[in-house]
Amino acid sequence: MTAASTSESGFALFPTAIGVCALAWGPQGLVGVQLPEERGEPATRARMHRRFPELAESLPSERAQHAIAGVQALLEGATDDLCDIELDMRGVSEFHQRVYAIARRIPPGQTRTYGEVAEELGDKGLSRAVGQAMGHNPFAPVVPCHRVLAAGNKPGGFSAGGGALTKLRMLDIEGATPSGTRSLF
Repeated sequence: MTAASTSESGFALFPTAIGVCALAWGPQGLVGVQLPEERGEPATRARMHRRFPELAESLPSERAQHAIAGVQALLEGATDDLCDIELDMRGVSEFHQRVYAIARRIPPGQTRTYGEVAEELGDKGLSRAVGQAMGHNPFAPVVPCHRVLAAGNKPGGFSAGGGALTKLRMLDIEGATPSGTRSLF
């Protein structure tokens, strides 16, 4: 950490079972979460500086500490859905907010397909748009885009470091079996 005290806004890196993650916060809640970069902690830190150039690395606020603890626990297999973590959705389109609200209701250990989320939005034809929204999710895993799969319960894409393998690893940690059998991860 580069600061000696907590800040109303900032970002912090923290260890998890899948690598070093980071989150950024502000007065209205979390503004972003970063899953581990493949090249490790320096790459995750650099990504946060690119994503949030206006924020300094600092000690997490009490709300940010709560979010960090929740993400760490989730990535160790806890079943908390993290819905109590407040997200700052300023700058997130209304459509993406609707998609993220649906994704947040998917409990740990369960999955939905892009088509099922699209149907809940009222139009199965929105499946691709749902996939795009998941690919632009700034709050993973608090908004659990890893629980949303392609047709036939295939993993589909995943924009975090490690791609679909990271998605499958996270699902395995949660005990989800999208293909009907336990993962090798």
